[in-house]
Amino acid sequence: MPPPSRERTDDAGYNPIVAFITFEGIEGSGKSTQLGLTAERLGDRAVVTKEPGGTAIGRALREVLLDPARRELTPMAELLLYFADRAQNVAEVVRPGLSQGRVVLCDRYVESSLVYQGCGRGLSREAILSLAELATGGLRPDLIVLLDLPVEEGLARVGRRGSQDRLESERTAFHQRVREGYLDLMAAEPERWCRLDATAEPGTVFARLWETLQARKLTGGPGS
Repeated sequence: MPPPSRERTDDAGYNPIVAFITFEGIEGSGKSTQLGLTAERLGDRAVVTKEPGGTAIGRALREVLLDPARRELTPMAELLLYFADRAQNVAEVVRPGLSQGRVVLCDRYVESSLVYQGCGRGLSREAILSLAELATGGLRPDLIVLLDLPVEEGLARVGRRGSQDRLESERTAFHQRVREGYLDLMAAEPERWCRLDATAEPGTVFARLWETLQARKLTGGPGS
């Protein structure tokens, strides 16, 4: 994806930014909350989507993927369904949003598959990356926001919400592998990631996130 254009301003005085920002984290990390706060601050400049479930087809796939009764779903079938959802989301929501000059915010992306189906389920990293190329055409985020916290705290938050979906109800060791996978991915490409301490209050986390987005000129605000 070409770098964002900052050569002109629109009628409201904003510099147009084309940016793809994804939000990642273990269960209970608060990523959806932070994405929502970011979208609210960006206003009409933002396009919001999620995986799975950012499209009508994706919502049907989400019902299968997260249904706790679907214990027979094999790891490979799970992986392929996630990438079917992702291919549809990229084609229907992400690329059109970028083409319109918007900031696209996505709740989970390829990195989720690398850590959940790769580190968590033990599937081949090479296979996952090959599927990613097919499903997304090589589209990568400009920034990956990692909401990080200890597994025990994340699962405690999930427990307080009530019923759990198929992934939330996995054993603690699974979620620990997922968290470690995220930290390994970030260590390999630190310039692409922003790690936030998700144990803090949501307002504090968002203040730090917004500072990062402004520092990286990804908000499209006046003078960015």
